[in-house]
Formats: sequence, C-alpha cells, structure tokens
Amino acid sequence: MKLHWSPSAPFVRKVMVAAHALGLADRIECVRSRVGPTRLNAELMVDNPLNKVPTLVLPDGTSLYDSRVICDYLDALAGGGLVPVEPLARWRVLRWQCLADGMLDVTILLRDEHFRGDGHRSTAHLAAYAAKMRACLDAMEKEADALATAGLDIGSIATGVALAYLDFRAPALEWRQGRPRLAAWESAFAEQPAMVAAPFGDEVGTKFAFYAME
Repeated sequence: MKLHWSPSAPFVRKVMVAAHALGLADRIECVRSRVGPTRLNAELMVDNPLNKVPTLVLPDGTSLYDSRVICDYLDALAGGGLVPVEPLARWRVLRWQCLADGMLDVTILLRDEHFRGDGHRSTAHLAAYAAKMRACLDAMEKEADALATAGLDIGSIATGVALAYLDFRAPALEWRQGRPRLAAWESAFAEQPAMVAAPFGDEVGTKFAFYAME
C-alpha cells in the first residue's frame, strides 16, 4: 500500500499510529506529498482530487481518504481491534474520534487564519475558533477518566494525536492549564509504543501564536 504522507500532518500521524497499533506499518510505503491550501500536488491529485493527505492507495489502485476511512480500512484488514464491537462502546469511541478530528480541523483553520497576516485576519473567526477549541478541550477533560479506562482504540488515538499536535504547533495555547486529568492521560498515552513509533517530523517555521484566546 502507498500512503501520501507528510511528517507534520496530524491526520497522517493518526493513520500511522493506527497502522503501528494494528501491526500493519511495514505494509505501507510512505510517499512524501507536499500540499497546502493553495499548493496543488499533481501526483497526489491523481489519487485524491481533494489534494489532501493522508491518501492511501491500495495494491489494486483504489484510493482511500480521509483518515477515518483509512483507519477503518486498516482496522478491517487487521481483523479489528481499534473499534469495539459492543454498540455503546463503539459509538463512544467513534464520537471521541469525531471530537478529536473536529478539534484538529479547527486548529488548522486557526493556523491558516493566523497566516493571513496583520490586517487580513478575521477577529470574529479567530474568536469563534478559539472558543470551539476551548470547548473541545473541556469536553475531553470531562471524559479523561473514561479514556484512561478504554485503553488503545481509534478514539484514544485520535485524541492523543490531536493533543500532541497542539504541543507541536501551538505550545502557547497551554492546553493543560485547568485540565489536570486530560494532561495526566495524555502524558501516559504518549508513551504507547504505537505513538512513539510514529512521531511528528521536524519542520522549521511552523509554530504559531494564538489570537483571541481570552
């Protein structure tokens, strides 16, 4: 399998953590694919017209995207393990995944708004994005004990990757402040072998400040 990959993309890391957790990482060839909001990658767009990573290309040429679909495919390929079968547990884990993925989406929107530069940023958008991020983090704090009990699943992987991305890209956010249970959970979860095996890559000039956080 071929994975269109970027070392700093959080949804790519989510896929790779899942692959390591399922024992499938050695079956994936990672192909560096540079993209951006206005940076089109012709090779990637042959496999994914949305011009986004991650994109997984199967041996028969079939392309899968986005990260949720890819992780679901890998979980099925491995015979399961990341999504519980029991209905209540399943919905809870999938909800955690959606919350974490949604927070990542907001983080990326906030990053892009920041990069617009002085005089071009929307104060209303910055305030809205910041409020959503706080709400997501507070919701995660309330469920930190349940996350700790659940162990390794696609919900915890998505949550761990999302929180790590805040440290990687926006340390000024200081998301741990006022959220001791979530901070303790993240610290322990970051030591999971699958998380350690798939770290964020080192790129220069990528951290950004947060505006309208108060």
